[in-house]
Amino acid sequence: MATASVAFKSREDHRKQIELEEARKAGLAPAEVDEDGKEINPHIPQYMSSAPWYLNAEKPSLKHQRKWKSDPEYTKSWYDRGAKVFQAEKYRKGACLNCGAMTHDAKACMERPRKVGAKWTNKYIAPDEKIEAFELDYDGKRDRWNGYDTSSYAHVVERYEARDAARRKFLKEQQLKKLEEKNTNQVPEDAASDEDNDEDDLRVDEAKVDESKQMDFAKVEKRVRTTGGGSTGTVRNLRIREDTAKYLLNLDVNSAHYDPKTRSMREDPLPDADPNEKFYLGDNQYRNSGQAIEFKQLNIHAWEAFDKGQDIHMQAAPSQAELLYKNYQVIKDKLKTRTKDTIMEKYGNAATEEELPRELLLGQSERQVEYDRAGRVIKGQETVLPKSKYEEDVYINNHTCVWGSWWKDHQWGYKCCKQTIRNSYCTGAAGIKAAEAATDLMKANIARKETTEEISAPVEEKRLATWGTEVPDDLVLDEKLLAEALKKENDKKKVEKDERKRKYNVTWNDEVTVEDMEAYRMTKVHHDDPMKNFLH
Repeated sequence: MATASVAFKSREDHRKQIELEEARKAGLAPAEVDEDGKEINPHIPQYMSSAPWYLNAEKPSLKHQRKWKSDPEYTKSWYDRGAKVFQAEKYRKGACLNCGAMTHDAKACMERPRKVGAKWTNKYIAPDEKIEAFELDYDGKRDRWNGYDTSSYAHVVERYEARDAARRKFLKEQQLKKLEEKNTNQVPEDAASDEDNDEDDLRVDEAKVDESKQMDFAKVEKRVRTTGGGSTGTVRNLRIREDTAKYLLNLDVNSAHYDPKTRSMREDPLPDADPNEKFYLGDNQYRNSGQAIEFKQLNIHAWEAFDKGQDIHMQAAPSQAELLYKNYQVIKDKLKTRTKDTIMEKYGNAATEEELPRELLLGQSERQVEYDRAGRVIKGQETVLPKSKYEEDVYINNHTCVWGSWWKDHQWGYKCCKQTIRNSYCTGAAGIKAAEAATDLMKANIARKETTEEISAPVEEKRLATWGTEVPDDLVLDEKLLAEALKKENDKKKVEKDERKRKYNVTWNDEVTVEDMEAYRMTKVHHDDPMKNFLH
């Protein structure tokens, strides 16, 4: 600020201060000096020469511009969990109605609700909790581990230690088992060297790095679906750069959708092309071919097993999930085979039975039968032909053929007389000729009728009268009288609809003319008429 900031009590003091500054600029008044007697430069910012009147300060200060409140005592301590401060022997006024503690009310009580509260029983008074109030600093408010109890992580360490101990115990048992087998069998030197190699394989070096992890350095990895990092995934959909990009195979905007973020095209861009000439069928082909289907079935099995109570998780323990799935497949195949064998044992299997010999199929046997010239049996027994439960070669109504021996125009009949009625009497060849003659006569009559209908003159339509009878030829309707009758009929219907306009003196005319009947018919509403709603 160019001049000292001063608070004035009145306008007069303000005016005098302005005149004094102007006089000092003109050299007519002495310059302003500080407490040490030094001249004050008006162009350099200075401290306040006089404090505001509301501070009641005797000397100039900057107290109103400073952070005059003292800094609170920040701490990084945390609440003392479960600490108690006082144990009362009887109920106190204002305490919790349920447990009797003074540090909370019944609504915030964390103890199990008692059947009769401590206020009325005056027994089992709960101790007062330790209530702490402290203010954290900037870092303390944002410290996510502030108040963390390190002893709560002990169970995790114990679980891993128990796992390592069980693993070492198992390896030791395996080594002892190998040594016992070696001492028992007394194997040759070559086999003994193999056993030593196996024992070396069983020893686990904890500091040794897994070779499979070292072999992954050649993989090309990228960040997947993350903003600033996160899970990585191996690039699997690499292509030769000389090949056409998948989004350039079909430039139609309505073709398969291409997602540039994930570089995926799920559908086939050229569904109508020859499959033998296409090198890309869409990303969905990877999901429906190869080991993708097996992996999908493995996931489904893990989900279903978890829903049924099995402690299995595909991501947490993939080896366990795969082993359980293999065991499930083996048990399923055994059960299926057992069921199949049970059914075959009970009902048999016609597909695997041996074929019947040809002699039995053709009715041949080793039995010898002799016949004479007349066809009579001389020696042996004649072969009995198999018979059906239905009657065979039984002819009725003088027929010489059975029913169904003739077929024509989608109808069965008799071949002897070509009749399609089952209970008809056989007429033989004469009946066939009569039927053919009747058919030819019917065809001739139909042709003659068609030619007659083409030549016949149009028939005049009869005019029907309005009341249902035929209209006489000499009947003529007057158009003017018909129009008046229509108007009269419409007025009559309007009067019938509005009873308030009907007069007391009504005159009737019993004479009905032809025009009146025609008007009545034209205005009458036929309730059975489907077009009645379109009449005006």
